Amino acid sequence: MRVLIADDHSLVRRALRSLLQEYGHEVVGEAHNGREAVQLAFTTRPDVVLMDLAMPIMTGLIATRLISAELPEIKVVVLTASEDDEDVLEAVKSGASGYFNKNIESDHFFDLLEGVIRGEPALPSAIAPSVLDEFACADQGGSPHEQLTPRERDVLELMAGGVTSDRDLAERLFVSENTVKYHLKNVFGKLHTRNRAQVVAYAFRYGLVGEEPSPPT
Repeated sequence: MRVLIADDHSLVRRALRSLLQEYGHEVVGEAHNGREAVQLAFTTRPDVVLMDLAMPIMTGLIATRLISAELPEIKVVVLTASEDDEDVLEAVKSGASGYFNKNIESDHFFDLLEGVIRGEPALPSAIAPSVLDEFACADQGGSPHEQLTPRERDVLELMAGGVTSDRDLAERLFVSENTVKYHLKNVFGKLHTRNRAQVVAYAFRYGLVGEEPSPPT
């Protein structure tokens, strides 16, 4: 895994670099503000950016928004000391694929990080329902999910139930991974979402957890 670290504290960057290298991952760069994080994301093309929120010159949220918009193949994981639900919401809306608190245990951290690489969103389990209720999706002329096809709805419901990787979705839907990617692209577009974390947040917003789909006939 190729990782870019963005944090304005040198001791934090040094500790993260040491920990990542200890677990066999490559640190491709270090940024001490959001603007550097965006620049290094373009030049190094990491798999993951570990993004602090409170940084000078450009905040982590703005940097996350820019990277997610211009380089959607890069996973941005917010790593912060903040436990504010509003920060979680804004990070997800900005395109973050995960949100970790800095007091996380190292083994759990790497389990979640590897899940993010597989396409599994990693968000705090205790996100308040009131935060999810505020999740902003365009809702004109009916809820966006009403535009989904039955198969796209199956994808959404499975993701809401915790099935988020392409491989697992393909197995449950009895289709190929390429077909899953096609459906996901449509789901992202119709729900005005950027990534799987936002899709899961949307699904909880509307309580869209359904039954397991049956094989196509």
